[in-house]
Amino acid sequence: MNKAWHLISRPQGLPTIDNFALRDLPDVPLENDQLRVRNLWLSVDPYMRGRMNDAKSYAASFQIDQPMTGGAIGEVLESRMDGFAAGDLILHMGGWRDGGVIGLDMMPNKLPAHALDAGLSPQTFLHNMGLTGGTAWIGLLRVAAAKPGDTVFVSAAAGAVGSAVVQIAKAREMTVIGSAGGPEKCTWVRQLGADAVVDYKAGPVLPQLAGALDMLGKPGIDVYFDNVGGEHLDAAFATANDFARFAICGMIDVYNDGKAQEMKYLIRTIPARIRMEGFIYTDQFIDCMEEFYADMGALIASRAVTMRETVYEGLEAAPDAFLGLFAGANMGKMLVRV
Repeated sequence: MNKAWHLISRPQGLPTIDNFALRDLPDVPLENDQLRVRNLWLSVDPYMRGRMNDAKSYAASFQIDQPMTGGAIGEVLESRMDGFAAGDLILHMGGWRDGGVIGLDMMPNKLPAHALDAGLSPQTFLHNMGLTGGTAWIGLLRVAAAKPGDTVFVSAAAGAVGSAVVQIAKAREMTVIGSAGGPEKCTWVRQLGADAVVDYKAGPVLPQLAGALDMLGKPGIDVYFDNVGGEHLDAAFATANDFARFAICGMIDVYNDGKAQEMKYLIRTIPARIRMEGFIYTDQFIDCMEEFYADMGALIASRAVTMRETVYEGLEAAPDAFLGLFAGANMGKMLVRV
C-alpha cells in the first residue's frame, strides 16, 4: 500500500504539520496510458505554498483531502504507456508520495540515458537540470538578458535557484553580488564564485549592497534576480544603473504573511528606466529546452556549476522539509529521499 501526503486544511500564514495528513493510496489496477512507479526522490519548493491557498494562480490549488503533487524522480515498475518500460527512471509530477499509479497528467519524462551514463545523479533533474536550474538559466539569460560585463545582484543566493544564478553568471563573465543569511551560507556563496556577499541577517541590505558595489568599483547593478522581494527588491531599485533589468522569480519574504511590499525607492524605476518582469519557468522552457540542457549539461560537466543538496530522509519528513524552506534550513536544493 502506497501512502501520500494530503492537504487537510488551508494554512493561515506559515503552514504547520497540522495542515497535512499522511494517508494510504488505494491499490488500483493499471489502465491504458498509466504507469506504476516507485518514487526515489521528491522535490519541495517555495511555489508550493501558493498552491495551498484557494486562489487563482499559474498553478492549480491543492484540493482539500486530495493527494498533493510535486516534482519527483521515480522508477517505473509496470507500464501501460507507450515509450515507457519497467526499470525506466522518470521525472514526473506525482510527488508527495512514495509511489503508485500516475497518468499523462503527471507529465512523465524519461531521464536521458546519456546524462546518467555520464555520471549525473538522477536527482540532478530536480535541481540544476530541472526546475530550479532551468528557472535560473531562463531568468538570468532570457528574461534579464544578462551579458558578459554586467553587474548582477542575486537574492537567496544560497538557495537552489540563487546558487545556480551565481554560477551561470560567473561562467558568463559577470560580476556577481549574492545575498544570503548567516556566515555559513555567505561563505558558500563566495565559494561558488560571487565577487561579494551581503549577509542580510547581519544588518540592512541596502548599506551592505552599496558597500559591495563601492568595493568592486561598480556604480550600480545592471541585473537583479529576485527570489525574496521586500527589502532586497527595494535595495535593488536604489542601486540600479540606467536600463537595469529585474527578473522577478519569487518573493518568499511575503509568501506566508501576505504583507504589503514597502518600496521606498520604487520611484527610481522612472528615471533609471528599469525594466521589471515576472516570469514562470514553464512559459519559456519548451522553446529553449534543448539549448538549456546542452548548456547546463556542459556547465555541470566542467564543474562550473555545482549544487549542494539538503536531504531529508523518508516520505514522513516531506512536510518538515517543505517548512524548512521558510526557516532557511536548506543550503542549495531541498530534497526528500524516499
